[in-house]
Amino acid sequence: MTHPHLSFSTPGSSVIRVLISDDHPFMREGLAAVIDYKPDMTVVGQACNGREAVELFRQHQPDVTLMDLRMPELSGVEAIAIICAEFADARIVVLTTYDGDEDIYRGLRSGAKGYVLKDAEPDELLTAIRAVHNGQKYIPPAVGAKLAERINNPELSERELEVLRLMARGKSNLEISTALSIAEGTVKFHVKNILSKLGVGDRTQAMIVALKRGIITL
Repeated sequence: MTHPHLSFSTPGSSVIRVLISDDHPFMREGLAAVIDYKPDMTVVGQACNGREAVELFRQHQPDVTLMDLRMPELSGVEAIAIICAEFADARIVVLTTYDGDEDIYRGLRSGAKGYVLKDAEPDELLTAIRAVHNGQKYIPPAVGAKLAERINNPELSERELEVLRLMARGKSNLEISTALSIAEGTVKFHVKNILSKLGVGDRTQAMIVALKRGIITL
C-alpha cells in the first residue's frame, strides 16, 4: 500500500523522504501523520510486509526507512539484509515493540543504522530519522546497553538453535534426536552447550532466558 500523497525531494532540497514498513495499519498511519506534519520530512511510501518494503525501497529509494522487525512474508531483518546488499548507502531505522537483545543485534548486524522502540516519544523518532539521515547512528542508551551485553554473549550455532526450538516445544532428547536425525548423545552435547552459553542450569531457565532475549519466539 503506497501513501496517497507521494512526494519527491528535488536536488538540493532538505526534505527527508521516508518509507514506513509496518504490518499494523494504525501504526503506519500514526507514523505518517507525525512525519508529514514536519516541514523537513515527508512520507513517500508505506509497506505492510517485508517483501513490499523491499519493492517500495527499490521504487522510491528513500532517504530513511523505518522498518518493523516482525512482519509477514519477509521479516524486517531479511528485508534490511536484501536492501543493504543492493543499496550500500541505505539508511534504515529499526522500529519495533521488542527490546530483546537478539532482535537489536540481528537488526543492526543486517545493516540498520538506528533503533527506536515503538513506545518512544514522537520527538525521539524524529531525532532518530534526522540523525540517521545525517549519516550518524542512533541507538538509545538503554538499547546500547542491551547490544553491548549481546555482543559479549557467545552466539548459538544453527544446530543449537534448532535444538533450542525443539526444546521449547517440549521435546525430549530422544524426540529431538529423531527429529534432527542425530544421535541422542549428540543432542545431550548440544543441550549442555546451550545451557553453558545462556549461563543457566537447566532447560526451563534456558527457555526463559531465550524467550526474554528474543533468541526464540513461541
